[in-house]
Amino acid sequence: MDVVRVSVDLPDQFPVVVLQESEPPLRELAFRVGMVEGVALANALRRVESPRPQTHELLATTLRRLGVDVVAVRLVGRTGATYLAELDLMGARGREVISCRPSDGLVLALRQPATAPVLADERLLDGEDDVVPSPSETRE
Repeated sequence: MDVVRVSVDLPDQFPVVVLQESEPPLRELAFRVGMVEGVALANALRRVESPRPQTHELLATTLRRLGVDVVAVRLVGRTGATYLAELDLMGARGREVISCRPSDGLVLALRQPATAPVLADERLLDGEDDVVPSPSETRE
């Protein structure tokens, strides 16, 4: 999936992140995030650097310097309007899968030298019902 936009449609007070499939049928997945997270996502999408590193920029730089790659960000579930995600990392110790907020994972994916892939459980695109994450033996 590609992050195609982050926008605020007034009178709604929350930014909406829109992801779109990279290949046809080009379905979209949209969800709300907090204002701070929306700004961080918009800046990462536009590759805007802060005069002083923000938290996501600091973490992205730290991961790079420690030799840890962001392999992918996965949207794995949904409970009501809350989406669940995980960050797939690869470093000297091997693969680590860590639960994260979708907004944090997306910002880190966008802040990589080559944008890390964003993957979504197919069931998230099929409706608005809750989606229980599939079991993963490496999930923390």
